[in-house]
Amino acid sequence: MAKLSTKSRNSLPKKDFALPKERKYPIENKSHAANAKARSTQMVKAGKLSPSTKAKIDSKANKVLSKGKPKAKRSTYT
Repeated sequence: MAKLSTKSRNSLPKKDFALPKERKYPIENKSHAANAKARSTQMVKAGKLSPSTKAKIDSKANKVLSKGKPKAKRSTYT
């Protein structure tokens, strides 16, 4: 995972965070998205994050992780 400096983290737009109001869990690339999922799991186990908030983080991180992957082709049978 690429190191995210304070300067570059502060310059990220809110949309690049899984929790934009708090500017927590940056998900601007795939490695940070995967890390956000791992850290949110740890925080739930520690009792510092609710499962519903973790679900929001996972959902936003999954969108970043799935970018660039080819979608499954649907077969058309007549």
